[in-house]
Amino acid sequence: MTRDVLDYLDRHQSETLDELFRFLRIPSVSADSAHKADMQRCAEFVLNSMQKAGLTAEIIPTNGHPLVYGETTQDPAKPTILVYGHYDVQPPDPLDLWTTQPFEPEVRDGKIFARGATDDKGQVFTHLKSIEAWNRIHGSLPVNIKFLIEGEEEVGSDNLERFLKANSDRLKADVAVISDTSQYGDGIPAITYGLRGIVAAEVRLIGPEKDLHSGVYGGSVANPANAIAALMGSLVGCDGRVQIPGFYDDVAELTDQEKSQFAELPFSESGFLKEVGSGALFGEEGRSTLERRWARPTCDINGIVSGYTGEGPKTIIPSKAMAKITCRLVPNQNPDRVLDALEAFLRDRCPAGLKFEFRRFHGCEAFAFDPTSPWITAAGEAIEEAFGQSPVFIREGGSIPVVSSFQQILGIDTLLLGWGRNTDNLHSPNEHFHLQDFRNGIRASACLWQKLGNVQAWQVQA
Repeated sequence: MTRDVLDYLDRHQSETLDELFRFLRIPSVSADSAHKADMQRCAEFVLNSMQKAGLTAEIIPTNGHPLVYGETTQDPAKPTILVYGHYDVQPPDPLDLWTTQPFEPEVRDGKIFARGATDDKGQVFTHLKSIEAWNRIHGSLPVNIKFLIEGEEEVGSDNLERFLKANSDRLKADVAVISDTSQYGDGIPAITYGLRGIVAAEVRLIGPEKDLHSGVYGGSVANPANAIAALMGSLVGCDGRVQIPGFYDDVAELTDQEKSQFAELPFSESGFLKEVGSGALFGEEGRSTLERRWARPTCDINGIVSGYTGEGPKTIIPSKAMAKITCRLVPNQNPDRVLDALEAFLRDRCPAGLKFEFRRFHGCEAFAFDPTSPWITAAGEAIEEAFGQSPVFIREGGSIPVVSSFQQILGIDTLLLGWGRNTDNLHSPNEHFHLQDFRNGIRASACLWQKLGNVQAWQVQA
C-alpha cells in the first residue's frame, strides 16, 4: 500500500514545494510582538493544511499565540500517534548575514533557504503532506493521528503544558512523534532515543550598598565579584567532574551496548574541534566526547556580570555580582534535587557579609526511550525504506521539554525522528533544508504510518 502513496508524493513534488514556500513566507516570529498578526495568519495556514490533509482541525486560542489541533476519525483497532511540532520561528537577525531575505524562500545548491526551513516548518510539513497523500490514495491511514502544532516553542512554550494538563484525555495516544531534531551527519539518518534534561538558575551576591573605592576599602569587606568568581570556579574540577555533593548519585550509566554503538559512529575529534573552534577537548576523564555530550551530566556557567566592564580601569569594589547557571541532566536525575544541591553548595560557600539570592528557572527531566522498543523498530524500518539505509541510534545533549511533558502528563514516549542536519544553520542566518532531506522526510513519514500501524498491543506490553 505504501508504494501507491510514495508514487503520489513523487508526482506532487513541485506542488508540495510551492506550499512549503507559502508557509515559509509567513514571518511567524513568536518573540516579536510586531508579528502577532503573522502568528495568527500562520496558525490559519496550518489549520488549512491540516484540513487539506483530511484532518478535522481547529485553532485553539491561548493567553499567547494559538495552538492548532487536528485529528483523524478514531479507530480503536489502530494505534494512535500524537504528532507534535511548532510553527513559530526564531528572529532572523542579523539580517545583513543572510544571502537572501529570510522570509523569501529560495532554492540554491539543492537547499531551501529560509527562516524555519528546517526548524521546524519544513519538518512539520513532511508529516502533513504524507498524511494528505495517504488520505488521497486510500481514504484513511493505517493509524489514528492526533496533530498538535504550537506557536510558542521558541519562547518557552508557556501555554502548552497547561493545555496538555487540561486535555490529557483528548490527547491520549500510544506514542508521540516529533521531527525537530537532526540526522547524525550528512547522509546518515538517525533516531534520537535520548535527550538530556535541564535545570537553570541565577545567583546574586549583594555586598555594600554602593560601589566602593578599592584603595580605601579594599581588604576590609567581601568583594562580590571576587566571591562570584570563586563560587563559580568551585563548581567543576580540573578533571571535568561536577563538585556538588551527590550530583552523580542517581546518574544512569550507559549500557555496554550503547557504549559500543557510540564508538562505532563515524566521529573525528579533530573535525569536532575544528567545527567548534576550540584548541583542545575537555571533560570527564575516561569518557568519550560523544558520551560527554549525550549521556553525562554537566554544570555550566552561562554568564557572569559584576562591576565595571568599560574601557580603561576603574578601581572599585562592586556592590553586587550575578551569574547564570545551567545543569544538563541524564536519566534518573531529579531536577528539583539537583537545584536543591546546587543552591546548598553555593550558599554554604558564600563569604560572610554578602547577601545570597538564588532564583530557579525552567527545568525538565532527561529522556531515554528503549532502543529495542517495537515503536523504534518500526520507525527504523520506515527510515531505511525512505533513505535507503538504516538509521543510527543516537542521543542528543540538548533538551526538548515537551518530551518530558508527554511522559509525565500523557504517559507516552516520543519518537524523535529528525530529517534535517546539524549544519542547516538552525537559529542562524542562512537557515536551510536540503531538498533531498525534505523529500526523504516526507517519504519516511509516509512509510512510518504503515510501519507503526503494524505494531500490535501485545508487542508493546511485552
